[in-house]
Amino acid sequence: MAWDWKVFCKETTTGDIIAGCFGKGGDQTYLNWILSAWGWTLTVSLSALVVALVAGLVMGTLRTLPDNPWLVRLANAWVELFRNIPLLVQIFLWYFVVPAIFPAMKDVPSEILVILALGFFTSARVAEQVRSGIQALPRGQRYAGMALGFSTAQTYRYVLLPMALRIVIPPMTSESMNIIKNSSVAFAVSVAELTFFARQSGEETSQPVEMYLAVTLLYAVSAFAVNRIMGFIEKKSRVPGFVAAGGMSGGH
Repeated sequence: MAWDWKVFCKETTTGDIIAGCFGKGGDQTYLNWILSAWGWTLTVSLSALVVALVAGLVMGTLRTLPDNPWLVRLANAWVELFRNIPLLVQIFLWYFVVPAIFPAMKDVPSEILVILALGFFTSARVAEQVRSGIQALPRGQRYAGMALGFSTAQTYRYVLLPMALRIVIPPMTSESMNIIKNSSVAFAVSVAELTFFARQSGEETSQPVEMYLAVTLLYAVSAFAVNRIMGFIEKKSRVPGFVAAGGMSGGH
């Protein structure tokens, strides 16, 4: 099979080869388009990750509160709701159902709806990681905070969460990589990200192999970059001698 990588130098409307592969003025090559699609993939993924981290941190913390069963039930319901509904279904709910119930949402761009759907879906998994991280800490740390006169909120803020967030970085690396891969479902509501580009450009050029290979490479590069960044953060924030099962290792 002969692959023609010059397809990325073609202008998207006329099919003419453009020198340098970058369009000028109103011209746009497939290289311009794929780079724009990559930008949308990263924008949606990183924005959804912020939503997931904020919502997941709150819900994961609420699930470990010792004396407020109603908040625990609320957080548990959140996790079960967003964890048990397929992501694609959630995107369709946000895109079709929510605007029908709340007319003000009709003017919200589809990119924002995808960010909310992907962020809340991932927040359920983040909440599980945060809960596990807090519960992996020795009980003595909570009691130490109480002995110092801290309130429950202060104990979480100054004692429990700083430690818990450090030990959940490894599983959070996987979630950060997954959110980039899961962003591919945004093509279902016409968000011009990488999968949308591959499908559309493959049909226009009749060269889907080159398009999908290029998109696959960009997904892999994005996930690898996230992996390296999270690995660096883990290395810098690692707690010396801490064992995630709930104790301290010796010799440190």
